[in-house]
Amino acid sequence: MLFPRLLRSRKPKHGHLRAPPRPPAAPAAPRGNGSSRPGAPAAGGRQRSSPLARRLATEKGIQLGGIQGTGPGGRIVKRDIENAKGTGGGAGRSAAAERLATEGDFKDVPLTQIRKTIAKRLIESNGPIPTFFLTAEFDATRAAELRTQLTEMGDQYKVSFNDIVIKAVALSLAEHAEVNAHWMGDKIRHFNRIHVAMAVAVEDGLITPVLFDADRMTLWEISEKARDLAKRARERKLLPDEYTGSTFSVSNLGMFGIDQFTAIINPPEAGILAIGGVEEKPVVSDGQLEVRQRMRVTMSCDHRVIDGATGAKFLQTVRQYIENPLSLII
Repeated sequence: MLFPRLLRSRKPKHGHLRAPPRPPAAPAAPRGNGSSRPGAPAAGGRQRSSPLARRLATEKGIQLGGIQGTGPGGRIVKRDIENAKGTGGGAGRSAAAERLATEGDFKDVPLTQIRKTIAKRLIESNGPIPTFFLTAEFDATRAAELRTQLTEMGDQYKVSFNDIVIKAVALSLAEHAEVNAHWMGDKIRHFNRIHVAMAVAVEDGLITPVLFDADRMTLWEISEKARDLAKRARERKLLPDEYTGSTFSVSNLGMFGIDQFTAIINPPEAGILAIGGVEEKPVVSDGQLEVRQRMRVTMSCDHRVIDGATGAKFLQTVRQYIENPLSLII
């Protein structure tokens, strides 16, 4: 036979060796003799499955390794996926599928009356009110020293920074009647009396009890009244006329470590003062570098009532009281 001899006499070109012949394929497992079970992996450990079965398994978050195939040669087919449980033997369900099927993944909380009121006032304020902001940094060193001295005199003289700010704001409003005002739609109402609201965080929102005639109260009266109002606000014991009727508001987040923020005006008021925390900062004073207690405040102003210069002058007066705190107790 010429052709076999020619093949045997052919030599590899360029010195390359011929690949060794492949070993003969392993004989197929006999059918029907019990040596093959449904779902058994094919040679090499790979699970045999149809393309449709693989797609359905992916969609349902099922792993094929936990399923016994009923198709030819243990092949996993469509009916095996349809009959399988979504847990895939307890470990095959994907995290996404688990989250989608789990009940109780969220909780609807009904709105309280306070939260409804907050939402309503925010819509009234943040939308139609043309608001601008003025930020200033005050030197609170003397105010901090005054607090320390008063605390050393006894608990009855103890005051907070918030008390000092409320008193300073009340006295400043007495000098700037155009800030102590309400926008009434067709007119601006200037008040002769000064009622300062202070924001108090409660469990389900925010409430603003009012210090009426705050400019006429002593610093210690403000401190005592503010503590009482805040306590009863958290206990839900305030009467309606104790958190309505304010002419200006103060919001303080300094105790939470907030340096600066902007507060939303409580309509129909024309402004609100946001108080940041008091912290030590290096500053230059009279040409000398020293560490001072500093405090940032931001005033939100309704531009329909308060102009930029008007708000700036008001903050200048507040600064004078904060930086010269003896004027608050004389």
